[in-house]
Amino acid sequence: MTLSPAERARYHRHLILEEIGVAGQEKLKAARILVIGAGGLGSPAALYLVAAGVGTVGIVDCDQVEASNLQRQVLFDTSDVGRPKAEAARERLESLNPQIAVVAHALELRAANVRSVLGAYDLILDGTDRPSTRYLVNDACVILGKPLVVAAIHRNEGHAMTYVPGRGPCYRCLFADAADGVVPNCAQAGVLGVLPGVLGAIQATEAIKVILGVGEPLIGRLLTYDALEMRFHEFAFERRHDCAVCGDRPTITEPREPLEACAVAALDRVQRLSAAALRTLLDPATRDGALVLIDVREPCEFDAGHLAGAINIPVTALQDRLQEIPPRTSPVFICRSGGRSLAACAIALRAGTASPAHLEGGLLAWRAEVDPTLAVV
Repeated sequence: MTLSPAERARYHRHLILEEIGVAGQEKLKAARILVIGAGGLGSPAALYLVAAGVGTVGIVDCDQVEASNLQRQVLFDTSDVGRPKAEAARERLESLNPQIAVVAHALELRAANVRSVLGAYDLILDGTDRPSTRYLVNDACVILGKPLVVAAIHRNEGHAMTYVPGRGPCYRCLFADAADGVVPNCAQAGVLGVLPGVLGAIQATEAIKVILGVGEPLIGRLLTYDALEMRFHEFAFERRHDCAVCGDRPTITEPREPLEACAVAALDRVQRLSAAALRTLLDPATRDGALVLIDVREPCEFDAGHLAGAINIPVTALQDRLQEIPPRTSPVFICRSGGRSLAACAIALRAGTASPAHLEGGLLAWRAEVDPTLAVV
C-alpha cells in the first residue's frame, strides 16, 4: 500500500525514523490489529495505534460507557455515558484519523465466535479485565497462529508480555489458569487512573514493533510496573513443554468456553488476612504449627527481603511445585501487593486446598503496617 501525499504529511515524524521510513509506514497502513476491550488499557492503545497509521483497527467491547469509566478510559467523554463503548470508540478514533478504518465489534467474545472475530486480524491486543476472556484469547491466538500482546493491571501496578507464534511462550505458560472472581477487577479493587495509560502505551509499542519487525518485543519476558514506586522489573520465562495449548502435547486444540462456574464460591473460600491479622497469627506465643508462609514472588524479589520462615515458590512454577508445600499445613500465600498471591490461592483451590489464605495488600502492606525496615522490590 503506497502512501498518499496527505499520509506522508501526517506521518512525517515516522518517515524520518530509520526504523520505520516509508516502507515501515506502508506496513502499518496494511496492518489489521484487533483491540479487545475499550477500557483503561484499550483506550490509550487504540488511540496510539490509530494515530500511528495502522490501517485497520478493530474494537471489541459489549459494554456501555459508565461515569466511573471516565477516570481512566480516555477514549470517552461525559457525553458518551450510556452509549455502547464499541460505537463511541469507533467515532472517536475515526475523528482522530479519518484515513484509517475502524471496525466496531459490539459483542462478547465466546468460544463460538472467537475464531471468526480474531481471524480477520494480523495481531491481537488484549486489554480485558476478565481472566476467563484472557485465556480464551490466548488459546485462540496460539491455535490460529496470531501474535498477541497482553497487559493486565491491579490497583497500582501492572504487567505486559508479548506472544509471537514459534518464537516464545504464551500467557498460559506463565499463568497456567485463573478463575474469574478470584483476582479482583478494577471495579472491585480500584485502580490508579493513570496506570492503564502506561501499560496501554506499552501494548501499542509492542504491537507496532511486531508489525514492523523491529526492536526486541517482550517475548519470554514479563515486564512489571509499579506506579507508586515508579519501578519497572523484568522476569524471564520459558515455554512450558506441558503447556495445555502451546506445549508438546496440547490438550486445548480448539477454543473452549472458560470454566467460570463457582468463581464466587471460590472467592469466598479464600481467607484474606490483613497485615495486622497475619502478625497475630505469627506470634510465637500463639502460632498454629500448621501455618506455613509461601512467598510466590520471583527469586530475585524474595532474596531482596522476605518474612522469616517463608518458602519461595514463584506463582509461575506453583502448579508444578505444589508438592513442596508441607502436607497437613495451612498455607498463607504472599506476594508484593496481593495480586499474585490471589492467583496462587486459585491454583491451590483447584488442587484441593480447603481454605487457602493470602496477605491482603502483600508485603507492601506489611511494610506499611508492621515492619518499615522490610526491603520490598
